[in-house]
Amino acid sequence: MTTRIHTQDLWNGGTGGYHTYRIPALAITTAGTILAFCEGRRHGSGDAGEIDLLLRRSVDGGMSWSPSQVVDARNGMTCGNPAPVVDRSTGTVWLLTTRSRADAHEDDIRKGLHSRTVWVTSSDDDGITWAVPVEVTSGVKRPEWTWYATGPCHGIQLRSGRLLIPCDHRSRDPRDGSEARHSHVIISDDHGATWRIGGTVDAEGTNESVAVETADGVVYLNCRDEARRGRRIVARSLDGGLTFGPAAADDALPEPTCQASAISIPGTDVDRQVDGHALGDAVLFANPASGTRDTLTVRLSLDGARSWVASRVIESEPAAYCDLAVTGGGSILCMYETGSIRPYERLVLARFDLGWVTSRDHE
Repeated sequence: MTTRIHTQDLWNGGTGGYHTYRIPALAITTAGTILAFCEGRRHGSGDAGEIDLLLRRSVDGGMSWSPSQVVDARNGMTCGNPAPVVDRSTGTVWLLTTRSRADAHEDDIRKGLHSRTVWVTSSDDDGITWAVPVEVTSGVKRPEWTWYATGPCHGIQLRSGRLLIPCDHRSRDPRDGSEARHSHVIISDDHGATWRIGGTVDAEGTNESVAVETADGVVYLNCRDEARRGRRIVARSLDGGLTFGPAAADDALPEPTCQASAISIPGTDVDRQVDGHALGDAVLFANPASGTRDTLTVRLSLDGARSWVASRVIESEPAAYCDLAVTGGGSILCMYETGSIRPYERLVLARFDLGWVTSRDHE
């Protein structure tokens, strides 16, 4: 294992016909192709407006990349929140997304003035072509839910074969207009043909989330906290994401109210050791570990995300959303938002391995 990190820009704002590139998501196909998704925001940096879903592909482990291709775009629409998941048994890449009108800001959607819909597309050729998106809103969104977001980051496939996508929603009480905010998951047990609502996290204020299946079969869900408790909120499911137990703050994971990412180390790495511990239940977690959106940090757990034994700063400059992936060769990828002044100037891909995370050279 090495103690070096390599970075490369994948998208730079103001180029390619887009004002801003945001919301990174990664997937690695069964053939080893790296898929890097993002939102291309045509006319501004805001969450509303005309936004397209874009993709770049790498077939050589990230050494070179295809030009950007459009996966989903509609004039007058926001097409966003990429949440890809790979079905290992079929090789199909599923991509869950959301749509809303370009002039529909989040506050308007929360008030019920506009709708937010959920869509799915798929690729059977490692992301070269994509199926026409199909709306699945009725199966994954309850009538009282207003705002809705898929991901934004990768979903997972459980050992059972179930596909699981972390999501979040807001609901409004028609009696007094009060709102509730919760993370939840959606699942498919028929290889992506249909999708339904899974478990919801009980902690009010939970938001964008990321899921990991640990070695004991537990689904660990790590959530952004809109209630501003200053820490990530975590919950666990013992039934494959159908229900979640009581949520709690992880005091070891500070956050500035931002999206984050997590992955498990593949089972093929169980014979590798870190400080005498096997990696069979290893989890990596990345987020801006600060009071503001900067200091993007990756952490390592060797006990199923119950404690964190090593950490390393990926980016000390402004940084925000990110996503993690692990290649078949054991390289760890982190695509993240960063910039010299604001964290939304470009999307960067970092490549490193566990030796870099656990190295004490930086202490």
